[in-house]
Formats: sequence, structure tokens, C-alpha cells
Amino acid sequence: MAVGTPGLDARHAALMALDAVLDRDRSLDAAWREAKVDRLEDRDAGFARLLVLTTLRRLGSIDAVIDRFVARRPVGKNRLGVQIMRIAGADLMALDGAPHAAVDTAVRLAKRLPETRRLSGMVNAVCRRMADEGCRLFDAVDAEAVDTPAWLWERLKAAYGEPTARAIAAAHRHGAPLDLMPAKGAEAWAGRLGGMLTPARTVRLEGGAVSKLDGYDEGAWWVQDAAATLPVALLGDVKGKRVLDLCAAPGGKTMQLAAAGAEVTALDISKPRMRRMRENLLRTRTGVKVVIADALDWTPPGLFDAILLDAPCSATGTIRRHPDLPHLKSGTVLSALVPLQDALLSRAWEWLAPGGTLVYATCSLLPEEGEARIDAFLATHPEARVEPVAAGGGVEAGMVSNGALRTLPCQWPDIGGLDGFFAARLVRG
Repeated sequence: MAVGTPGLDARHAALMALDAVLDRDRSLDAAWREAKVDRLEDRDAGFARLLVLTTLRRLGSIDAVIDRFVARRPVGKNRLGVQIMRIAGADLMALDGAPHAAVDTAVRLAKRLPETRRLSGMVNAVCRRMADEGCRLFDAVDAEAVDTPAWLWERLKAAYGEPTARAIAAAHRHGAPLDLMPAKGAEAWAGRLGGMLTPARTVRLEGGAVSKLDGYDEGAWWVQDAAATLPVALLGDVKGKRVLDLCAAPGGKTMQLAAAGAEVTALDISKPRMRRMRENLLRTRTGVKVVIADALDWTPPGLFDAILLDAPCSATGTIRRHPDLPHLKSGTVLSALVPLQDALLSRAWEWLAPGGTLVYATCSLLPEEGEARIDAFLATHPEARVEPVAAGGGVEAGMVSNGALRTLPCQWPDIGGLDGFFAARLVRG
């Protein structure tokens, strides 16, 4: 990259990260590493991340404009030319970037890369047209429909109706605020950090470097979206009870249970995720029993009074935080996840003591991973019954559907929304 060219290093890193996600199926976390974004100066790193996040969130709209200006998008080895135009489009049309800088750096970048050198003329022409005409065309696109990949858009409409699907899709175009869950003294921490207290009693901030916030070193709180705290609340008073947190990493719900006085066993199959969990437990000085094992093979030493199963899922409820997800996954992912969810639920049920409570939860917007799994479970377990969720304790009336918890990203619009979650409470008779 040309030393001293403003924004070129940032755009090159953004290009590599975007290509890693869209053409090599890498997660954003992996894409940041591969593109060496953290090696940039802080300002350039922040700009590179903003470009990629914005491009992923507005990809359908950006592509709709590009397609007005090119007969056929470059493919194969030339695909980086499309990524350059997409990044420039995000800068010009979604971020209101300076036209000269966006066009100039896009062309410079195309000329510097062997794969796109011969496409620099096309990049120049398309970017200039986006600078001149793009914003008008961009604003005219049906953003909710085209920025949501078709596989997810159709499912959202079928599940919630088009008006709510549009509200969810609109929420996905924006990032999520930062929620912190204090072990105690939530009101005091809200004041100390200059945040607001959500109905779920998380402290909400606009963002910031987590490790530099007051209270981090002393382990007074942990990062946890407000919606993710609610499944634990459905277990009720857990003080002194034996509780299993199944699929526990990275540990937010484990720490929440421990802070409520439960005797917690935290189980997860992933060693890397459990290493992160142990770091969180050490920082927050939380004492729990940690088990790394496959839940389908593991046998506990005894039964549990309560079990929380936050099952592996499509994670479609977290798209505000992870805009790569709908581009990495498709509806076919459910063919593997649904049988696993059923197997984990049935396995966990075997470990629940008589009279005990099991909460099944997923951070998914898809009924196939929520309501349908509970219906299937009840059809084969007549001894189980659903204990309906009621409003209160952070759960609002609009979050209760057919006796289960269902949060949507478009809820709490005035304070920044929350993740999409499903949770149902099962009791063994």
C-alpha cells in the first residue's frame, strides 16, 4: 500500500476481511485476524471495521445500485473488484463519505492488486456513478427486503408477518449497544459508568473498550445482552439449588446463576470457548464446577434441581452484533441443528430431579429452533408440562407468546433494542 495515502491501508484491510466473509466463509472474528486489522493504527482499524460492518448490513442495497451500473459483476479471480466497489458503495451511500476520497482510494486499491488491476477502469466508472447518482438509487431500494438474505427474509415473514419482519430487518441495520450485567448493585454501576438501567437490570452503554471500563479489573460485571439474562430469570429463585448450565460458554448465564447463589455446574464441549469462560470466571471471582464434555456422552453424578439449556442454534437473534451470520449461513443449517437441539433437550431432561425446572433457550429468531422444538419434545414426554412465562422481572407482556419468552431485535426501540431470544420453561411432574 502506498505510504501516506489516507484511508488506503484501512480500505485494503476492509477488502481482505470482506472477501474472507463473503467468498471464503470466514466468521468476522477470523476475518479480522486474517486481514490483520488489529495491526493498523486505531483510527484506521476502526474505519476498516466500520466499512465491513456497514457493507454486510447494507449488502443487498449496495449490490442493487452496483447492478444498475454494470452488466455483469466480475467473478472468480476478479471478485475482489466487486468487493472494492461494495466497500466504496458503503462509504459513499451509507456513510456519506467524501466522494473524492472514496473514489480515489477505490481506484488506487484496484490498481495495486494484481487480481483487479485490469478492472481499475470499471471500478473508477462505477464508483463515480455511485458518487453522482448512487444515493438517490440507494434510498429508493426496499432495504428491509434486499438487505436480508432471501432464506432469512422469507422465514421472518412466515413467522411474524411482514410488518414485524420489516421491523426486525430495520433493527439489523444498526449495531447493538453494550450491556453489562453487574453481580450486584446494578443501579450504582449504572450511575458509576454513566449508563442506563434496562428493564432487565443490565447497565446499557453506547459502547467503548470493555477492558478499560471501571469495574472490569475487579470483576464487578460481565458483558451480557439484556435478552440473554432473561432465561436465567425464568428459573426463579436458585439460591442453594443444584443447577446445570448446559452449553455454558462463554459463561454469562453461569456467572448470573452463581451470583444468584446457585451451586452451578457449567458444561460445554468447546475447549477454546471454555478457556474464555475460565478467564471470565477468574476475573469475576466466580466459583463453579466446570466440565468440558459432550453432553450427549456425559453422565452427571446426580440429578439437578434446575437446568438451563442454551442450545446451539443459528444465532439469528444476534445479527445486530454479527452481520456476517446471515451471509455465512442458510436455511440448510437447520438440518443439522434441529436434531442436535432435540437430542440435547431429551438428554438434559434425564438429569432433572422430580419437581425440577428446565429452561430451553436459543438466541434464534426461527420458530423451528424454538416453539417447534418444545412441541416436538412434549409430544414424546407426557410427564413434562410447560409452565407459562408471565410478565415481570424484565419480561414484558409483548415478549410472551403462547406461554414462552420471545424477544425480538425491534423491541425496546427507544433504548437500542435487544437480541432475539426464545425460552420456554418445562417442569417435571
